[in-house]
Amino acid sequence: MDNRYWPLVVVVVMLALGLTLTVADFKRAATMRKPLTVALICQSLLLPALCLAIAEAFDLEPHLAVGLMLMAATPGGTMSSILSHLFNGDLALNLTLTAINAVLSIVALPAILAVSMTWFLGQGRFLPLQVDKFFTVFGLVLIPIAIGVAFRHRFPGLAQRLQKPVRIVALVLLVVAVLGAVAGGRRTLWQHFGVLSGAVVAFCAVSLTVGYLAPRFMRLAPRQAVAVSLEVGMHNAVVAMGVALSPQLLNSAEMAMPPAVYSAVAPLLAVTFVFLARRVDPAFRAVARADAPAAA
Repeated sequence: MDNRYWPLVVVVVMLALGLTLTVADFKRAATMRKPLTVALICQSLLLPALCLAIAEAFDLEPHLAVGLMLMAATPGGTMSSILSHLFNGDLALNLTLTAINAVLSIVALPAILAVSMTWFLGQGRFLPLQVDKFFTVFGLVLIPIAIGVAFRHRFPGLAQRLQKPVRIVALVLLVVAVLGAVAGGRRTLWQHFGVLSGAVVAFCAVSLTVGYLAPRFMRLAPRQAVAVSLEVGMHNAVVAMGVALSPQLLNSAEMAMPPAVYSAVAPLLAVTFVFLARRVDPAFRAVARADAPAAA
């Protein structure tokens, strides 16, 4: 795929995300202050700091390190809600977090990107993300999400019917994105495959773990912990690759490598993690015993 079309890819994916959200999802945030606060602290502060530490620990090549940080800055998507539904997570919380994270990413994505580029590429000097690129990222995230939410609010029935075909288009774009990213940066991928894979797996595992343990530490219910874990742990690889490959933005095949690897391993790791959490956390067994008589 010609790199000139990558901004369109980001627009389609964010539009697909917007079509899954409603005004009620944002209103519900007012009734979920504690879980939202925990999730947003993990997503906005703790996770980028841990991602930076992982990039340093694995001594990633600077462009690969920025690509990994780009993953930490991107919002989640529909996959977290699908997995939350399958594993009996708090789906309402997932939808609310997706809505809030989508809005948060409008500022967080370009800000985290600017900090990571300065840290890894600045060589001791401040290297800001140019103002035009900042607002390009801002627009690519905000406008399609706003259109999707407004369209669903105005035409709810049509929006729900469009969700499946738009989701299929987004999935096809994900496959094309991964293949295009691997083809464009295959030399970098093979040279750094071992350390890059290790860093991506570590980042994904840490994201899921922090997203689960933080709400459990704050005494939130297991179902809410699952929702927060999946929302914090599942990131939108297509958006990350679109930002990395777009000529108007980073135009870097190397920075697209971490999202490409992430897209292949994250769903499997997320399913494995939630399955293990349900087996290990005593609170899940207590909930299962409490539900047993009702089921009988």
